[in-house]
Amino acid sequence: MAKPKKTPRPKAETPKGFRDYFGAEVAQRKTMLDRIAAVYHRYGFDALESSAVETVEALGKFLPDVDRPNEGVFAWQEADENDRGDWLALRYDLTAPLARVYAQHRHDLPTPYRRYAMGPVWRNEKPGPGRFRQFYQCDADTVGAASVAADAEICAMLADTLEEVGIPRGDYIVRVNNRKVLNGVMEVAGVLDPADPDRFAQERGIVLRAIDKLDRLGPDGVRALLGEGREDASGDVTKGANLAPAQADAVMGFMAARGADGAATVSRLRELVADSATGREGVDELEEIATLLAAQGYGPDRIEIDPSVVRGLGYYTGPVFEAELTFRIEDEKGRLRQFGSVAGGGRYDDLVKRFTGQAVPATGVSIGVDRLLAALRAKGRVGSDSAGPVVVTVMDRARMADYQSMVAELRAAGIRAEVYLGNPKNFGNQLKYADRRGAPVAVIQGEDEAARGVVQLKDLALGAKIAESATLEEWKSQPAQIEVPRAELAARVGEMIAGAAESLEWE
Repeated sequence: MAKPKKTPRPKAETPKGFRDYFGAEVAQRKTMLDRIAAVYHRYGFDALESSAVETVEALGKFLPDVDRPNEGVFAWQEADENDRGDWLALRYDLTAPLARVYAQHRHDLPTPYRRYAMGPVWRNEKPGPGRFRQFYQCDADTVGAASVAADAEICAMLADTLEEVGIPRGDYIVRVNNRKVLNGVMEVAGVLDPADPDRFAQERGIVLRAIDKLDRLGPDGVRALLGEGREDASGDVTKGANLAPAQADAVMGFMAARGADGAATVSRLRELVADSATGREGVDELEEIATLLAAQGYGPDRIEIDPSVVRGLGYYTGPVFEAELTFRIEDEKGRLRQFGSVAGGGRYDDLVKRFTGQAVPATGVSIGVDRLLAALRAKGRVGSDSAGPVVVTVMDRARMADYQSMVAELRAAGIRAEVYLGNPKNFGNQLKYADRRGAPVAVIQGEDEAARGVVQLKDLALGAKIAESATLEEWKSQPAQIEVPRAELAARVGEMIAGAAESLEWE
């Protein structure tokens, strides 16, 4: 008789394109998000948590290909008796769900409606280095305000947010443009017909993608894409827009329009859009945004007009903006590279209209949480490790109630703490555990200390620092372990933790 086949064990691995986040990473992200939320709250925005699942119909054209609802999103069809249930999908971003929420609850919401949202989004795309299928976004949007004052406010808030989380002035720039200006230039270049917006749609898509690659490809690479196309170092050929030289000149002139200041840039853009009514409207809006920002103290050192900003998504209808970090870091091959964009957004006045049939103005920004957190790590603005709990060691199993009483006192004083719950037989292993947990202090009380009413406090952070570089004299003057009265346990531990934090701030 054949032996039954054993059921294979499942592999203990994350699905391709996903990853796990552990204590320090989660704590660092939460700290950063709390700081961002504080800025948004200060600007008068309210928090919103929408469903992680939307109907594919609600996500609509914001999917890569609505004819194939599984393309670009994680989607499934609800089962019903006729196998014709709704197609559902994990949200692709936080903007399309906002449109659905506002359309559904607009009679109960204030207008304008100002909301911020933070959470994971999912994209069913090919993963790569640093590119995952699940990642966090952090958005803020104003729905129902047609004035570009709302766009200016978003830009100001974005600058304040970057500084709040630890990106100093000089290390970032918020760049602002207007899709109406670009549309005006495309009219002049002959690739946009206001009477037939769908005409030349393919060419315009190539032009937009080409402009968006200016930093990476340079002017020559962009011009090649505006023409017949370009071949990269690997031999891959990217199809071009096949614009005539004069048409390409108009687009290249638009990208080179940035002047010495905002006024010079606006003046040059007015020349480029010529008689295009759409283009002139866009230039007027940029000029107003610059004026409103200047009145609040946001100069070109923080926010500037830059015609090279186009943003890739097709639903933008007016001002667009992007936050770029200007400092350089080493890539995986040791080459210095500018860190690049960490946030972007713009005006999307047609988003809610899909649900209501009525145009509803809206503008907003999305921050790439993982990229911003990586930038803070690169600048040394977050610790490599999050402070662990104080560890109360166990010298005598029969006295576990005493140790639990100690940890309860520490927690009541607002101190993160735990009792060692492993095998207490080897005390060295308890200290190794405390080190691995990143514990700032270990609490020790054996029979002798209990009889005398004292505890030993081992400053693990100070001990590690002394072990690294201190002289014998420094070791003697700064003992890493002290004895204190049992009644002063919480107070003295609190002092040690505060001292360690202050020391880190001054390093």
